Amino acid sequence: MSIAQPVVVVIGDVVGSRRAVDRAVLHAVVVDALEQVNRRWDGDLRITVGDEYQGTLPSLGAALTATVWLRLSLLPDHDVRHGIGRGTRTALDPAAGIEDGPAWWAARAAIDEARARAGRAATRAARTSYRVADGVDEPVAAVEAALLARDELVGRLDERSLSVLGGLMSGRTQRELADELDVSASAVSQRVRHDAIGVVQTMTTWLEELA
Repeated sequence: MSIAQPVVVVIGDVVGSRRAVDRAVLHAVVVDALEQVNRRWDGDLRITVGDEYQGTLPSLGAALTATVWLRLSLLPDHDVRHGIGRGTRTALDPAAGIEDGPAWWAARAAIDEARARAGRAATRAARTSYRVADGVDEPVAAVEAALLARDELVGRLDERSLSVLGGLMSGRTQRELADELDVSASAVSQRVRHDAIGVVQTMTTWLEELA
């Protein structure tokens, strides 16, 4: 049964998961992160096989924000890549929740592109890509440019700055993060400015407004 209303689909996988010392622990960490994303952004992301997960989110903005939040939840120990697609879908087995269709094909093409970009020196920090199905009229290039820039900025952060960005995106204040990290508030503020954490925050806020 074809579902005519376009949806936003996310396909993700863990980068280099086979090198994980304890894959069971990694699996549990990913499951917990997905559950948090589903509660926060009303998604239905779920692990499908091995280190891959997929599902839908209610808007492009939700998908763009949820995917970077997932990265921050796993970094620096593990990293993930994502393909985001928009289009229609077909319910192959509604009872089992098995779907197919243009939205899924677009997301698969997107994650393949993210993987290919990471294999090139100039774009090796790329972890996210966006594609739309035929007939969907959207400024894909603008979203792709923002994602490439955001991935580059996040990829440059050290462990402490990743903690700061993740904390801010989870709603904590700089003062609260300073107390948690046992550093001064000015040290956190300096990281926000010097490591472009504020830029990533602002980019994500703007991107989350996309329908």
